[in-house]
Amino acid sequence: MQLTGFADEASRDLEKQIKATKELGWSCISARMIGAANIHELSDDEFARVADRLDEAGVRVPEFGSLIGNWSKKIGGNFDITLAEIERAIPRMKRLGTEIVRVMSYAQEPWGEDQHETERFHRLREVVARFSDVGLIAAHENCMNWGGFSAKHTLRMIEEVPGLKLVFDTGNPVFQRDRSKAQPYPWQDPLAFWKAVRDHVVHIHIKDCRNPVADGVEPVYTMPGEGEAKIREILIDAKARGYDGYIAIEPHVATVFHVKDQSQVDWQQCYDSYVEYGRKFEALLESVGYGAAV
Repeated sequence: MQLTGFADEASRDLEKQIKATKELGWSCISARMIGAANIHELSDDEFARVADRLDEAGVRVPEFGSLIGNWSKKIGGNFDITLAEIERAIPRMKRLGTEIVRVMSYAQEPWGEDQHETERFHRLREVVARFSDVGLIAAHENCMNWGGFSAKHTLRMIEEVPGLKLVFDTGNPVFQRDRSKAQPYPWQDPLAFWKAVRDHVVHIHIKDCRNPVADGVEPVYTMPGEGEAKIREILIDAKARGYDGYIAIEPHVATVFHVKDQSQVDWQQCYDSYVEYGRKFEALLESVGYGAAV
């Protein structure tokens, strides 16, 4: 098992992302935002600079946190956008030696409306095929997308999309309703979700929070193990089952991705909280007997 993290929550500046990673004693970054762009949206020249700098710093990238099919994209949108993202991502993953790309299943439509499942599966089959054809792994995250409606939705997606793997995010179930249950839809149970899908998981994201006070209200994010994501129980189960993949911290404590005006972000707070989060997560790993290779 090895540790990585979405260091863009510490800073959008690559040098500070590297600094935060080194301060933790880690050697991996889950690449997402660098400057104002996702790693597969950087210009070719900028990406080349980033790749060279990561090599120089001895920092590896085990995961691309891509925008492919994510919660901001409607299933009725232009599929050519997705295909272009794939075509940009593949050579960059190859350059960095990255094996896993995080994908999603497009934004959730309001419950009760047509979810266009046939089209979602069609698109995901194409996404998976394009990556698998060149030896890369497309792994779906249980975020605010169709597959995040419930564990049953995720498992159906696995059946419909051969070769699809999973990224399991511990915190996402805490603020999503379980749409496989009867009304009134309860909040999802992170541990039950994990146990249902764990056989297909190749990567784990660590996030913790408390149930929102109501639908549409932002949850309160916490340090790992202090919320309702059942991280300790999930880690104990993962260890017992011999999970030895990557685990990435995605704190959200400073809510960088939920602030519309980025000029209002206190980036020093973000940096400090990211490092603190990493250290607390290491302590949590140690408490459950999980040794970490960093």
